[in-house]
Amino acid sequence: MFKRVLVANRGEIALRIIRACRELGIESVAVYSEADVDSMHVQLADQAVCIGPAPGRESYLKMDRIIAAAEITGAEAIHPGYGFLSENARFAEICASSGLAFIGPSAEVISMMGDKATARATAVANGVPVTPGSDIVPDAEAGLEEAKRIGFPVMIKATAGGGGRGMRPCFHEDEFLQLFQAASNEAAAAFGNGSCYLEKLVIEPHHVEIQILGDSHGNFMHLGERDCSMQRRNQKIIEECPSPLLTPELRARMGEASVNLIRSIGYQNAGTIEYLVDAKGEHFYFMEMNTRIQVEHPVTEEVMGCELIKEQIRIAAGEPISEHLLNATPRGHSIECRINAEDPYNSFAPSPGTIDLWYAPGGKGVRVDTHVYSGYTVPPHYDSMIAKLIVTASTREIAIARMKRALGEFTIRGIKTTIPFQLEIVSHPDFINGTYDIGWVGRFLEERKP
Repeated sequence: MFKRVLVANRGEIALRIIRACRELGIESVAVYSEADVDSMHVQLADQAVCIGPAPGRESYLKMDRIIAAAEITGAEAIHPGYGFLSENARFAEICASSGLAFIGPSAEVISMMGDKATARATAVANGVPVTPGSDIVPDAEAGLEEAKRIGFPVMIKATAGGGGRGMRPCFHEDEFLQLFQAASNEAAAAFGNGSCYLEKLVIEPHHVEIQILGDSHGNFMHLGERDCSMQRRNQKIIEECPSPLLTPELRARMGEASVNLIRSIGYQNAGTIEYLVDAKGEHFYFMEMNTRIQVEHPVTEEVMGCELIKEQIRIAAGEPISEHLLNATPRGHSIECRINAEDPYNSFAPSPGTIDLWYAPGGKGVRVDTHVYSGYTVPPHYDSMIAKLIVTASTREIAIARMKRALGEFTIRGIKTTIPFQLEIVSHPDFINGTYDIGWVGRFLEERKP
């Protein structure tokens, strides 16, 4: 097992990794930007190294500074968390050449599955259902011809996209060229790659993802699904496990397809395979694979009785997946709300600033993953998520009631947050009945505009 791990991230996920390391008897090294000097992950790590100014491109995305921090502190491995360099094949390659274990899959696998077009081809080769689509299209005009072949509506998707960026739904031929250019430009600005491909747009689908694990001992498994359909502009707001849509038969088919896929590529570590499921819950289609831990992993942990960060570290150290996890069975229902520093009643405008009062809910079945506290100043430079509220209960009905109670208790003063908006959602009959899809939030916001 490693003696010292560097955490190449910030916020709640950095703190989550540091705590897992401590429980495993591993020392942790935090890296931080000048804006994060007062962040909790800096305070709780065994060592901390400043790696640059506030902007991510000058700190958390600086590979050379992160590698240098690992070398001067004697770290043996690097955990990238999610976002930033977590799916950067070049960074995984540099870690390996520097004698550092990258806590994630190999650079080769990240390259293969990180590019959406290549991942799609890999899925097809392994018999995983995909929506009708295209290869990478060279320009907007060629894309239009492909869209006509596939049939409208289509989804324009950047090959290097993520977090909802570089994606545009297109319903009519006359809007295609403009939307294609917008998706390509957005992807080029965010990821340095404006290449796009097309997929047939599935109407009113659920977004369901399968959590997978693989190790170097020949173990490949899945840990059930998460329903991530509550989204605003392709950004997830609320996730739950299990999905209210899936039948046991469909769940088994999706799990089997996912395990077959990761076995075929020799996947090692944690990852997620994302699917669209049609409105009737009959068919599923491969979307992409995330070769990292997901923001919403806690709902799987709560239902499956596991700790995925610890499993990641063990697998990277050459150990097999824990025996208790290989035989785990689901129990109960878990829901997660992403608490963002945004004003939901002002077009979700970012709301950085100092938190005057922070009171987190508690009680049975309530978990709060966060790096903030009373007096903490939320910086304007990063993603607006400041906490994850996770509740777990024996049934979905009880979990929803518990989430409403917990959101009602959650008190944050000094900044605006999405808490009141999420309380609206979990109180809505469509959420309670599980009759929502990835377009629900957009329709809901349109209806309540007046």
